[in-house]
Amino acid sequence: MTIAPHRAVISGIGESRVGRVPGRSALQLQADAALAAAADAGIAFHDIDGLMTTPLRVERWNMPAGVVAHQLGLKPNYLSTVDLAGASGVAMISQAVQAIEAGLCHTVLCVAGQNLLSHKSRADAVKSMAEGGSAHPQFEVPYGPLVPSLYALIAQRHMHEFGTTPEQLAEVAVAIRQHAGLNPNAHKRDPLTIDDVLSSRMITTPLHVLDCAIVSDGAAAVIVTRQDRAQGHKTKPVYLHGQGFGLRHSHIGEHKDITTTGAVESGAAAFRSAGVTPADIDVAQIYDCFTITVIVELEDLGFCPKGEGGRFVEGGRIRPGGALPITTHGGLLSGGHPGLPGGFFHVVEAIRQLRGEAGQRQVPDAELALVHGNGGVASVHATLILGSQPHGRAP
Repeated sequence: MTIAPHRAVISGIGESRVGRVPGRSALQLQADAALAAAADAGIAFHDIDGLMTTPLRVERWNMPAGVVAHQLGLKPNYLSTVDLAGASGVAMISQAVQAIEAGLCHTVLCVAGQNLLSHKSRADAVKSMAEGGSAHPQFEVPYGPLVPSLYALIAQRHMHEFGTTPEQLAEVAVAIRQHAGLNPNAHKRDPLTIDDVLSSRMITTPLHVLDCAIVSDGAAAVIVTRQDRAQGHKTKPVYLHGQGFGLRHSHIGEHKDITTTGAVESGAAAFRSAGVTPADIDVAQIYDCFTITVIVELEDLGFCPKGEGGRFVEGGRIRPGGALPITTHGGLLSGGHPGLPGGFFHVVEAIRQLRGEAGQRQVPDAELALVHGNGGVASVHATLILGSQPHGRAP
């Protein structure tokens, strides 16, 4: 087979410990993940000539990509700091592939992480995320909404329009916790029931505390490289088949229909460029900052009609062994959420599934995976279609 000289593939993944990781700074967590990814790919840091990273919310770094490059001893020909909030992890992979296929570099380290839980109290972390621009500074901030308050507006409207129930929201949390229970690096692994979710503390109607993402420390990293250079790597390459972006609003108060998001456009573009449909997807890593987010994104990405998301998740469909296992590492609800880098763990998990290395949570014969990231209050959306084969499925 002739190899295109600039075809990009994913050849390495790595994570730090996730959860409460005292004594590790944001840079140390990122270094842990980067070292693990390089070792997984069978390369050294001197083989890396590109770097993609994200900003921090716990510290103010001038030019984060420059800070990370210096601390890791990298001399990149190409580097960038990406800030699409929770969609940043998906966007980093997209940009890394484009940089390699444009000939700007040959091996890119994508890394993101921070000590969001250990750096501050959980309450302070939630407050800092609320002050990070999710609410409109003129029309929303004066009323003091936290991020859960803004997502609760989506949940309330979805329930009003489509009859979505608290039990259906809770099913999302229970299903994702079951996946987390099979992930030894997940922050929360204890089993949950529907009653546990519904009896947990109400944060903002109708979202209980177990409908909301946790706060964690952690970092993740991915190595993207040219296909010809990956031939000697020890791991099975994963391929980018499709990608898409979508944006319907910046702040939730600007949206005309808060039950439909830019995932409609990002998903359609990703499926179109990959030449596949939702029915072809074996495993989906859906961004899960709140349980309602999963239901809305499943609809907007085309896995079920608008308004059917609540019914779609019932009956174990998204649980381990279900027809469409989602967010199989435990996601933001249970796996870990270190703030802006949280969605990058969804990317790492998709790659792990496609390589057949997910252990007890492995989806059998997974060949196509969807990864979806969401930034802001359902604002910016980014979708990837990844595959275990260069084109489509194995013959």
